[in-house]
Amino acid sequence: MKKAFIQLHLSVFLAGFTGILGKLISMNEGLLTWYRLLISAITVYLLFRWRGLLKKLPLRDVLIIGSNGAIIGLHWIFFYGSIKYANVSIGVVCFSLTSLFTAIFDPLINRRRFDGVDMLLSLLTLLGILLIFHFDTQYRTGIILGIISAMFAALFTVFNKRLILRFDTYTLGFYELVVGTLSITLILPFYLRAFPAASLLPSLSDAAYLLALAWACTVWLYALNLNALKKISAFTVNLCFNLEPVYSILLAFLLFQENKYLHLSFYAGLFCILLSVVLQMMRVSRQPVQP
Repeated sequence: MKKAFIQLHLSVFLAGFTGILGKLISMNEGLLTWYRLLISAITVYLLFRWRGLLKKLPLRDVLIIGSNGAIIGLHWIFFYGSIKYANVSIGVVCFSLTSLFTAIFDPLINRRRFDGVDMLLSLLTLLGILLIFHFDTQYRTGIILGIISAMFAALFTVFNKRLILRFDTYTLGFYELVVGTLSITLILPFYLRAFPAASLLPSLSDAAYLLALAWACTVWLYALNLNALKKISAFTVNLCFNLEPVYSILLAFLLFQENKYLHLSFYAGLFCILLSVVLQMMRVSRQPVQP
């Protein structure tokens, strides 16, 4: 369990850089997501082929796993859209609603009873989001996109928790990234028609940021997260990822001086979100270790 929590928090730390890189990359959210998936999928394929880890699966299993890859692609599009329409701080704080959606989706999908404490902690996170949404009206479009992003993130983790019981992490990660890339490729022409891009090719600086995003904040983060899910519940994983805003916000303050544009309501909302994380971690620490 200790190793799983170390892996989880390292993945959260890496996730803190995804919003920053999304802000630094000048491409729109659709192209950004497509390049992130494509580079990650190619990297995983080459690594797994070199290490002999590639496994062939029946088409039915590929489609089941791949549908979750499409979900993470949609999550990224809305997440980076939230950052583009608002800022890094707003985008990553909205991501904290993932725990609320997980508390709802997990019992429904896995047919188990709702956990009252999970719901209360999630509602505390929701209160934080509402404080920000009510007062910072200039960011409402970004907040709405961020909330949709959190919904897809919750579905991704809940489904992954089930898939990890049937498939090893390497097979799961490979097919999710590959089919996710193909899925976004299919919708990208329609997306670019609705939201035209100045250029389809990244600049040199964008290419460097995309490589960092794909290699460190996708492939490595992905492996750490999947390994943590073997021992830790989907709800706890998603709630721990509420710490992602802390790292992202501190970096955004340092690099982009976003603190100049945020109101007192933002900090009140952030306090509620962090409180929910602390309370959940205290709760988990008292539970018996999962086998």
